Amino acid sequence: MKLAYAGTPEFARVALAALLDAGHEVALVLTQPDRPAGRGMKLQPAPVKQLALARGLALAQPRSLRLDGRYPDDAAAARAALAAAAPAVLVVAAYGLILPPWVLELPRHGALNIHGSLLPRWRGAAPIQRAIEAGDARTGITIMQMDAGLDTGAMLLAEATPIGADDSAATLHDRLAAIGARLIVAALDEQARGRLAPVAQGAEGVTYAHKIDKAEGAIAWSAPAALIERRLRAFDPFPGCSAEIGGQTLKVWRGQVVDGAGAPGQRLAAGDGRLVIACGAGALELLEVQLPGGRRIAAREFLQRHGAGH
Repeated sequence: MKLAYAGTPEFARVALAALLDAGHEVALVLTQPDRPAGRGMKLQPAPVKQLALARGLALAQPRSLRLDGRYPDDAAAARAALAAAAPAVLVVAAYGLILPPWVLELPRHGALNIHGSLLPRWRGAAPIQRAIEAGDARTGITIMQMDAGLDTGAMLLAEATPIGADDSAATLHDRLAAIGARLIVAALDEQARGRLAPVAQGAEGVTYAHKIDKAEGAIAWSAPAALIERRLRAFDPFPGCSAEIGGQTLKVWRGQVVDGAGAPGQRLAAGDGRLVIACGAGALELLEVQLPGGRRIAAREFLQRHGAGH
């Protein structure tokens, strides 16, 4: 099938590679403009752009697709490129720009979105992280027919996966990216055979996965230990969770809920040099931490290096 593709990060790169490997013609790739990254803050192409360049695909990087917005020339150029590509379907995965009606209406079969949750739960920008933070037992991928709403379109295919007790946003991301890649190929195969049956989303069970803010990474020890532990995993790798411990600001990457009580933030006595902090309910034993400019290390190693008084 002749496609256009809109996506930017690694999650979207995995699906684009699967579509190309399945033999689909990708006539145009839309991806976000290069962003500064790394210590030198040089402009870096995102994973989808890197793959598009490696495969010799036509590429457009508009700053906006709104013809009446801040960058109307970008939007007009993107519209001309998409019209010239004449795709049967636009596949969208973690693109990061709002798609106005003209984008959804231009492909003959509209736009299909690879969404990282089991809709209608966790519509919005950060479904993987919010599912872990909330303590959901499972999540998944939904292939959705896009409409003008925020992840409100009809569902075409879905597949669930359990959320393990040790899953971080990074591990769950990789598993969902692989499922999404496989599912979008299956969806296009079914569409070509006329066998896709859209199912409207129900009104019950709708939740919104708001974008992750860096400020959310500050650990509030007054929260229950179980919630803090889930946030450690939900915010790994971004933005990470931080706290001041023993006069030093530490990133805390892994922890486990343990028995204990005390004033929130209090270091509790523990044998064998363990680092246990009292929370609003229960206590959290820190397992993996990181000093500014350092690498992730076991909490035991941190205590050995910097003294058990921390």
